[in-house]
Amino acid sequence: MMACLTCQLNLQAQQQKSRLNIIYIMSDDHAYQAISAYGYGLNNTPHIDKLAEKGMLFNRAFVTNSICGPSRAVMLTGKYSHINGFIDNHSTFDNKQQTVATVLHGVGYQTAVIGKWHLISDPVGFDYWNIVPGQGQYYNPDFIENGVSKKVEGYITNLTTDFAINWLDKRDKDKPFFMVYQQKAPHRNWMPEEKYYHLFDSTQFPVPANYFDDYKTRTRAAHQQEMEIATHMHFGYDLKVPVDSALEKKTGPGPSLQGPLNRLTPEQRKKWDDAYNPIIEQFNKAHLSEKDLAIWKYQRYMKDYLRCVQSVDDNVGRLMDYLKQNGLEENTIVIYTSDQGFYLGEHGWFDKRWMYEESFRTPLIIKWPGVTNKKATSNQMVMNLDFAETLLDMAGVKIPADMQGKSFVPVLKGKQKGSFRDAVYYHFYENQEHKVAKQIGVRTDRFKLIWFYENNEWELYDLEKDKNEMNNVYGQPAYKKVQEMMMKKLKEKKEQYKDPVTLN
Repeated sequence: MMACLTCQLNLQAQQQKSRLNIIYIMSDDHAYQAISAYGYGLNNTPHIDKLAEKGMLFNRAFVTNSICGPSRAVMLTGKYSHINGFIDNHSTFDNKQQTVATVLHGVGYQTAVIGKWHLISDPVGFDYWNIVPGQGQYYNPDFIENGVSKKVEGYITNLTTDFAINWLDKRDKDKPFFMVYQQKAPHRNWMPEEKYYHLFDSTQFPVPANYFDDYKTRTRAAHQQEMEIATHMHFGYDLKVPVDSALEKKTGPGPSLQGPLNRLTPEQRKKWDDAYNPIIEQFNKAHLSEKDLAIWKYQRYMKDYLRCVQSVDDNVGRLMDYLKQNGLEENTIVIYTSDQGFYLGEHGWFDKRWMYEESFRTPLIIKWPGVTNKKATSNQMVMNLDFAETLLDMAGVKIPADMQGKSFVPVLKGKQKGSFRDAVYYHFYENQEHKVAKQIGVRTDRFKLIWFYENNEWELYDLEKDKNEMNNVYGQPAYKKVQEMMMKKLKEKKEQYKDPVTLN
């Protein structure tokens, strides 16, 4: 009996040693358009691109619910928001439920979560956690390390990596590890690292063709939102330019930048003022027309947003260098993604929430040593609903039957026959900040149907003919059969995922 027990323990030890390590990197609000590997030409992200050079880049990775906390809860549980209970950013995550971390921990993985958390309750299933409360602060942020809060001097993107590398150094080297490494950046209010204050100073970014979208064929939802750069972006908090009350009346005073600025040390504040005071002076002298002001706001937004992205990319490089220098590069899977997509001026917007492509799609790059050995691109439709299942499958661990997604390991291995998924289902619940209407919808390879259920209004898009989703064809006779097919598909997916929302 003892011999059998010894054999079993030896087998478990061998399995642990043979399992690959996993690093899951999630940035906050990182648009796929702002990763140079995706080819949009806005900026250069060489370190993230290196992951794609020996990994698989997904062109059609989607989220179930395009907002920060719910997206994280879906990734952890492999379940839709209505099942895991975290439907919006005002929810509290039930940390007693099963997650990918608890499952991996149960089979011998050493686990850690570092950086952004945004789920209110304490992390469970992690041997170590060092998280920021709420959204976190860019400069001199607070961190909560295993329940103990402390203020740490420095820039949050760098500090998150410092803590990640420190944990990797001190971990139990005899166990495989699963590390969830989550950056605050480039979340609003886009305060760049001081070394990048002048990056893009001489750059004029091309204004998106639909920046001045009039939402002509769209339903009330598009007209009632409050996320237009030209109209709703705050001068002080977002654009770092305090202005006279006449201009500020259009957006309202908004949240104050003073709190974040008060966190800066005198030396940090001097560098900040040296960088931003000339911008304030130039703006006050310009007296811009309404259209020119809208374009000026876009440029200001893009520069600070992309400056924050640059620090994210630097720190991906730092983490990858650590793996290489410590002999971990060839036995560690690395996933890079965001909690959802983000608008960089398309439709005139910033933020996320909608089922339109820019917010519904998320960047996803996976480097799996021995499997993704050269650059590959996938157009298969995968979801953040599938992340937990895929991570478990890559680790050789049985996927719990109650998870709602499915492993896309066959896609990564090039063995997927036919379509991985015929359609993706979406549900957004929160009609508060930015006044984006609650919505459900379904997307197939070519078509997308959205129902704004509080308004009882529908939109249908032919993505082959209208990739920018400017022309709502719902109710048009030419699309009668398509509309019927998409209605049937929406009902089918709603029932498959047990969503209790009632269809009219």
